[in-house]
Amino acid sequence: MKIVHVETGRHLYGGGQQVLWLIDGLNQSGIHNVLVCASDSALAEAADDAGIEVVNLCCRGDLDFGFVSRLRAVLRDQQPDLVHCHSRRGADFFGGRAARANGIPAVLSRRVDNREPGWLARLRYRPYRKIVAISETIAEVLRATGVQHSRLTVIRSAVAANDFDEPPDRVAFRQAFALQAGDPVLFCVAQFIERKGHRFLLEAMGELLPRYPRLRLILFGRGPLEAELRSLAADAGLDHAVQFAGFREDLDDYLSCADLLVHPALAEGLGVAALKAAAAGVPVVAFAAGGLREAVVHDETGLLLPPGDVAALAAGIAALLDDSERRRQLGQNGRARMHKEFSIETMVASHIDLYRSILDD
Repeated sequence: MKIVHVETGRHLYGGGQQVLWLIDGLNQSGIHNVLVCASDSALAEAADDAGIEVVNLCCRGDLDFGFVSRLRAVLRDQQPDLVHCHSRRGADFFGGRAARANGIPAVLSRRVDNREPGWLARLRYRPYRKIVAISETIAEVLRATGVQHSRLTVIRSAVAANDFDEPPDRVAFRQAFALQAGDPVLFCVAQFIERKGHRFLLEAMGELLPRYPRLRLILFGRGPLEAELRSLAADAGLDHAVQFAGFREDLDDYLSCADLLVHPALAEGLGVAALKAAAAGVPVVAFAAGGLREAVVHDETGLLLPPGDVAALAAGIAALLDDSERRRQLGQNGRARMHKEFSIETMVASHIDLYRSILDD
């Protein structure tokens, strides 16, 4: 079996990491994989470092109609049994059309839970034999737009839980982020875009700091709202307590040093950051929105709070900061759940079953 994967995103965010884990697992299972991605992307560099076979192909985004003909040429050269498109920057819309024009069955992974008009959904998903939703929430959104139940399958994103088995270097962590021993630390890992809800967390920090003057918040990520969020933090007098750490490739080395991961998103496909935090033994405080309701089990691996409720968010954070034993238990529960329900092996096996069901049909 030979699979061509199409992922045109430029950055190695959660979705890109899932693609790399999937291809690596498929390779280990004896399946031949080729990744089509942009030559100047972080994904291409990471795939090359991982020994994954890569074909570089220019894609200028959702309006790059020429991508269809360029991808068709790659598919003629590669002659795969199946094409798997991973929904980023035109790959979802054009990838299926290129595969269908070449007579190759195709599947699409859907990682976001934003709604779209029914006519656009029908146009986008028509070429695909199956659409893989990474959460039940996304599957519900797709069904609401008219995608047939028979064409949907849910395969959750995975997390490399074993990567967090070794204890972190807490001294190096404190040095890297200029922290003092004993400072309670919150992490937030998300792009700086509106739906990730950073403003709610900054408001909650304003309520928490009088009670926890040593509390520190580290925001990991980049995005178009960074300048606005920095301004909000400065105007609220939070400069001393909030760090904008950007995108750090060594984040996983420090993740288990956090007391809590806070994920105040108002919409989320699943929440890979929440899965990673659980794998690292860190409780998650999140809004009960989208796929976060599947990534976090309320009062078992973290807390799920009413979306947009700053007072509830601050109270939830405070409740866990005040109870180290509860934090420890929630963290242990999260690690056990990630090993059991969100392993890479399970995710890969589910995709193999899907591919075979399509090719044997």
